[in-house]
Amino acid sequence: MPASIDKQTDGSTTPSSSSISKGDLEASTWAASVFEDPVLAKFYEPPEEYEGKHRFDVDARWTPEEERALLRKVDFRVCLFVCICFAALQLDRGNINQAVSDNMLDDLGMTTNEYNLGQTIFYVCFLFMELPSQLISKWLGVDRWIPFQMVAWSVVAVCQYSITNKTGFYVTRGLLGALEGGFIPDMVLLLSYWYTSRELTIRLSFFWVSLTTTTIIASFMAAGILRMRGVGGVEGWRYLFLIEGCITLLVGIVAVFYLPPGPTQTASTFRGKNGWFTEREEVILTMRVLRDDPTKSQMHNRQYIGVRDLWKSFTDFDSWCIYALGLTTFMIPHTISQYLTLTLKSVGFSTFNTNLLVIPGQVLFIINNLALSFLSRAVNERTFIASLGSWWMFILMIALVAIPDSTSAWGKYVILMLITGYPYAHPIIVSWNSQNSGSVRTRSVSASLYNIMVQLSSIISSNIYRADDKPYYHRGNRVLLALGALNLVVFGFTKVYYILRNRHKRAEWEALSAEERATYLATTKDEGSRRLDFHGK
Repeated sequence: MPASIDKQTDGSTTPSSSSISKGDLEASTWAASVFEDPVLAKFYEPPEEYEGKHRFDVDARWTPEEERALLRKVDFRVCLFVCICFAALQLDRGNINQAVSDNMLDDLGMTTNEYNLGQTIFYVCFLFMELPSQLISKWLGVDRWIPFQMVAWSVVAVCQYSITNKTGFYVTRGLLGALEGGFIPDMVLLLSYWYTSRELTIRLSFFWVSLTTTTIIASFMAAGILRMRGVGGVEGWRYLFLIEGCITLLVGIVAVFYLPPGPTQTASTFRGKNGWFTEREEVILTMRVLRDDPTKSQMHNRQYIGVRDLWKSFTDFDSWCIYALGLTTFMIPHTISQYLTLTLKSVGFSTFNTNLLVIPGQVLFIINNLALSFLSRAVNERTFIASLGSWWMFILMIALVAIPDSTSAWGKYVILMLITGYPYAHPIIVSWNSQNSGSVRTRSVSASLYNIMVQLSSIISSNIYRADDKPYYHRGNRVLLALGALNLVVFGFTKVYYILRNRHKRAEWEALSAEERATYLATTKDEGSRRLDFHGK
């Protein structure tokens, strides 16, 4: 193993493991891992192809202060820009909600059912590109594939300025879905190179906070841009697509030069010839992640996933409960949010007021999103905490179904805002899925499979409210209430399943002697979460 590094590339010195005091080591944030086991360590050592192999050092030690300072640096360099990229995604895929509030459907001669079809086309194309996109990014590298996606979809977003009928609407919806599909799991894969499993939940919370913040900013932008209707004889929604598409195109061009392949590969002409981190910082970044999850070294960041590996990931049944949660958890908010502006317009609010009235729900969403993620980390529990948002929506759907049609517009508005401001479990479930995958191969595929289920949920949600059920959607709301009850059952089943599954595997593993464990690791064909030494959360 390489020795701990004292001398830095910039000529400065930092403490090596030998120069850190015993008290500092006792207070340090590094934790004992499989690399300290003389029998098992050899089974987890990174191969030569791993991009961080030259920074792999099992003897590396660091203090909490060093790690916190380095983590702040990563947050600023990586997480912040990832949030900006995600904001660009939301700007282009979410502005359809503002566009329809400007009578876009009437301008194109479309009905709400045809709008549903366009949204379904978007989600179907998004869904079918999830897995191919993840395979491409794992082969080419997320630092190459993500910028290509952003530039390509931004061009299509700008072209929406010129659509004149429902055919153009369907085509651009399909292209946007195909080019944006896979972007979210690609970003999760990128973040997993930099953060431990517990840190990932909080960073993903900020990831989706950026989405909601973008929605708020976009609502203000739309309120102003849509007032341009009539300027040059052009509808306001066309200006909306044009302006916001150009903004995201600029972010995509910056991403081409900015995104690095990984923690030990940040040097470039644009990022600086010495990169963002010193040699010691790269050692810490490498070892802190591998100590948390040793399987992250088993595939390098330019490695293709073969058909056999793909099939193994598909059949990893320990992840199926989480996929089921992706399908059932978000149907209520997906349906409500897609029709929110149309619903507010139907109860008498103006276009200008409609785009501003969605903001309080988004602010509440941000608060609940962060609160839920921090609560999950504080109590180190996922299933029950993640289900709180589902209970929140289920109770509010009971109220929405029960209120009479004569309820005031403001009364309905309050319920709708509370539903859209629900505690968002997605960051918790995504990081949960990532940690439970048990290998980079499985993680790469499982991220896509989970997101495919979320997109299936969106497809179903796009067809729950129908034209013959408007304006109050009594039938649709009863369907959502039933789906909310089903989701709570899935949460309960998931909790019980993982308790029993872990209990069974732990008993088998602990019954083995040290020699038997070494033999098992050397000969087993079990991979990922199926290994006896892996216990899901």
